[in-house]
Amino acid sequence: MNDTEGRHEHKSFRTEKVLEQKENTMVVEADVTNPDGQGSHKETWKFIMEPPKGFRMEYLSGPMKGSTHSHTYTAMGDRTKVEVDGDFRIQGLDDTQTRKAILDYFANVFHEDSEALKKYK
Repeated sequence: MNDTEGRHEHKSFRTEKVLEQKENTMVVEADVTNPDGQGSHKETWKFIMEPPKGFRMEYLSGPMKGSTHSHTYTAMGDRTKVEVDGDFRIQGLDDTQTRKAILDYFANVFHEDSEALKKYK
């Protein structure tokens, strides 16, 4: 299998390149669609994989610099429970705007993931 098999594209972000990878940590550069859907910007993300249950992520650059979150996955029969816990900040947005932007972003990403997983059933 090559690196692109089994992967799917997201409309909200695209991983551009891996900047560093060692053990369970990977730093990537991503092109991220702006919350208003107009244009995009670059961000640097650090992923710390915690198999088989999930991962942690830290934003190293971009408007969300300093934000962190973790995703924990729990199998529940034919479904999977996803818990996201994080400390989110977006430059130029207040707490209410940040909350809405983050919830909209994750709703979109999880929908895209769910659609992509249907091909494996």
